[in-house]
Amino acid sequence: MRRYLLIIAAALFALSSCEDDSGRYKTPEWQIPDSPSTPSTPTDPADTGGESGEKPTDPVVQTKPFYIWIDAAANFPDFANSKDNIKRDLQLAKDTGFTDVVVDVRPTTGDILFKSTVGTPVEYLGAWTSTGYKKFTRTADWDYLQAFIDAGHELGLRVHAAINTMVGGNKTSLGAQGLLYRDASKKDWATCYNLQSGITNALDAGESTLFFNPANKEVQEYLLSLLSDLASYDGLDGIILDRCRYVGLQTDFSEDSRKQFMDYLGIISIDWPSDVLPAGTTYSTQPSKKPRYYKQWLEWRAKVIHDFVEKASETVHAKNSSVKFGVYVGGWYAQYYDVGVNWASPKYNTSAYYSSWASAGYKEFGFADHCDHMLIGAYASPGSVYGNSEWTMQGFCQLAKQKIGTACPIVAGGPDVGNWDSEDKYTQEQENQAIVNSVKACYDACDGYFLFDMIHLKQADQWRFAKQGIDQALGK
Repeated sequence: MRRYLLIIAAALFALSSCEDDSGRYKTPEWQIPDSPSTPSTPTDPADTGGESGEKPTDPVVQTKPFYIWIDAAANFPDFANSKDNIKRDLQLAKDTGFTDVVVDVRPTTGDILFKSTVGTPVEYLGAWTSTGYKKFTRTADWDYLQAFIDAGHELGLRVHAAINTMVGGNKTSLGAQGLLYRDASKKDWATCYNLQSGITNALDAGESTLFFNPANKEVQEYLLSLLSDLASYDGLDGIILDRCRYVGLQTDFSEDSRKQFMDYLGIISIDWPSDVLPAGTTYSTQPSKKPRYYKQWLEWRAKVIHDFVEKASETVHAKNSSVKFGVYVGGWYAQYYDVGVNWASPKYNTSAYYSSWASAGYKEFGFADHCDHMLIGAYASPGSVYGNSEWTMQGFCQLAKQKIGTACPIVAGGPDVGNWDSEDKYTQEQENQAIVNSVKACYDACDGYFLFDMIHLKQADQWRFAKQGIDQALGK
């Protein structure tokens, strides 16, 4: 089994989707080694009530949650057509000590596993098996999400639905799926890349996973309609937005974004795109001398995502005020501007700590205060459980709490326990112990624990190690 997992891990690449036949289920959006994890000066004031302005309130007695993620594609062979398998594995989650399950109901194809007036149902998904990457077709006509809600509630679990947000298509060896591949009239919805060869639509750039342009108003309306339908589910406990972001620093450079950005700045001319970023620039190839509107561009992108998150929260709560709304984000805040996301509290003064890229106005677009819960990907290696910096699990969670403060009431972090050792540096025993240790390290550093993904615990039979960690965190 370990050999099988390592084969999968070896095939990872940074933006692969859950359905990709590269062999990856889901990992951090990108890995940037040897990058500073947190600035040395000035001292972060968030835990002292300084610039963040957020002081702890009186403690509320509650049980911290333990979340487990259920990726759609990776688990599809078991769950696509079997309620019994859903009940079986949710029972395992319950017995292990998890309190909350997060069910992926919109994979990176952009099609859906819930009832909607605007979405297209998933027909099949690709998943890796011991004999290779295979197609698994859904033939059942029962409601996939409702089956999880019913089974979960019967066991006393809270059930949350997750969607891959700014995605609209995915292509693998099994074929191409999704709205952007099906409907040529929606080509303008796709993001545009700032390539060395020129600004290029994702459909023409040879991308396998197609992202939307987050600033496109029609895209936003479509996604908000999906969220309204999702929030209509009776008994659904929460909604989590995943991939609510840009692809990376090379996007989005469409005409729509150019016009909106110029309106934001109140200018009538711009040397495009060189006044923002030279053609072909990526996160790792940024020029030392930044272009004229570099910081304002990053600020505007953060505003785009902030404003969408605010609209999404309002849409969900208007439909069902009892549904908890939130997001999944990677814990590497020092680099997350790459994808246009400021997940901190708006009271966190980003530019005081990251002056090389954050403008004074960047902090205005922290969106944590629009979330009821947030999941932090503390996706460090098995040998980096403890620490106080980014790229340690404990550090990811501590720093997230500092940046979010009391803006969001529940901040839960934790590891990706299957894609964390692609170079095979650690033994199976060391990985098992890392699962145990990760629970208390993350649980104590924030408001709960989050583990990605159920498929890894199932395939490597690691449930008992998660249980041991949960028991230790609870002092059992």
